[in-house]
Amino acid sequence: MNQLSLWWPQITMIVFMVLFCVTGIICHGQQRKVSAWVTFVRVSALCFLLTKGGFFASPSSAAETIPNAAKQHRATLVRSAHAVWGLDAPIATFAAQVHQESRWKITARSPVGAEGLAQFMPTTTEWIASVYPNHLANPQPYNPGWAMRALVQYDRWIFERLPATAQCERWAMVLSAYNGGLGWVKRDRKLASEKGSDQLIWFNSVERFNAGRSAANFRENRHYPRVILSQWEPMYVGAGWGNGVCVGFKF
Repeated sequence: MNQLSLWWPQITMIVFMVLFCVTGIICHGQQRKVSAWVTFVRVSALCFLLTKGGFFASPSSAAETIPNAAKQHRATLVRSAHAVWGLDAPIATFAAQVHQESRWKITARSPVGAEGLAQFMPTTTEWIASVYPNHLANPQPYNPGWAMRALVQYDRWIFERLPATAQCERWAMVLSAYNGGLGWVKRDRKLASEKGSDQLIWFNSVERFNAGRSAANFRENRHYPRVILSQWEPMYVGAGWGNGVCVGFKF
């Protein structure tokens, strides 16, 4: 999914209007009978398109589906991202990742023990605090400021270890590693290369190979980068949250 997906009701409406106009021109002057059933279908289609976004809606209306909590923590995320990634940090991508992890609930806790906005496991929390003692000492996974700084810093740590052919491909690998571990991504890349696929391309290449995860973990891990980059990132870009790493990418 790309940003055009946010416009599908409008595009479909335009297509219908063009078809109706063409039909009218072709049949001009001819006596036509339109059944009640055809009229019903036309009206139903029109109502459906209006309720799914409407002809006058725009991608910015995606802001209505973003949790209010996200807006409360937006400034903190921007500061954290800029501190680690610079002023061109992909804020919409980080926002999409937090959205997928916790839906911006600072008290979120998964059944397996992942904690806070960034859903760090306790072992990862302790590890990243030891790697970055100047910025992330005294682990506080339920503190929004600490959690978002840890998320963007961990993404950076992974990013530096996973080259790829393109930015979107690289970020897909970063997100896969965030979700399931850097070691798994490296093993998947190696397997892909051994099978004749490009280990520097994620989508429809490395993502197809499983170096040993369980079926359930494999499905979850492959869903994670796709939903973030193809669904949530365009939502935040459309709402004016800034740059995204996969804008214009064809999934």
